[in-house]
Amino acid sequence: MTIDIPFIWTAFKEISKALPVTLMLTAVPLAAGFFIGLAVALIRMYRVKGLTALANGYVSFLRGTPIIMHVMLIYFGLPMLIDSAAGKLGLQAHSEEIPISVFVLLALSLSAGAYLSEIIRSGILSVSKGQIEAAYSVGMSTFQMMKRIVLPQALAQSIPNLTNIFIGFLHTSSIAFIVSQKELTGAANIVASTNLKFLEAFIAAGLIYWILTILAESVSSFVEKKATAFAKGGVQ
Repeated sequence: MTIDIPFIWTAFKEISKALPVTLMLTAVPLAAGFFIGLAVALIRMYRVKGLTALANGYVSFLRGTPIIMHVMLIYFGLPMLIDSAAGKLGLQAHSEEIPISVFVLLALSLSAGAYLSEIIRSGILSVSKGQIEAAYSVGMSTFQMMKRIVLPQALAQSIPNLTNIFIGFLHTSSIAFIVSQKELTGAANIVASTNLKFLEAFIAAGLIYWILTILAESVSSFVEKKATAFAKGGVQ
């Protein structure tokens, strides 16, 4: 058995066509998950009555079960709920009209929210209580204190962890292929099956993932350097 080196480049170009879908399946859940995670983190930290137990259960379940299971639960379970509710309410809506990508994005967003809530919470806890007390002493409201003092520092402290989550969900997006979403791994599987060159196709896919990971780490390093310089009041 020999490796067809020229075919790796051919597969690389063909698989790269699925790159926008992979980036969409990574960026959208992380963006939505950030706001979910922020809300959940604040609810748990401030022990909001009636919501704390729900937030704790959400984080525990989503972090304690595989993401592929979340996708399957949403993909198979949510359409049943939608069709059942539509039937009882006499509506004409049908789950078949909803794109598959919506279910995948919802599942990944909920998963991202659980993981990001812990990252955000740990970042907030890293800010010294003295700064929080000083903010209150000069008349800041809790919202102003969080917006101006706590969250900027918490997010700066969390950059490495946020980068890890991005890379993790970049790779996790590959499970979308099981519900017919053609992302990088799915495209690699199609190219491999069509040409019967599985090794070459997956080498090409691996190179694409590796390049994306290197780019993410480079951006993270640059942002972390600037955030550190800003926190210290200097310029680097």
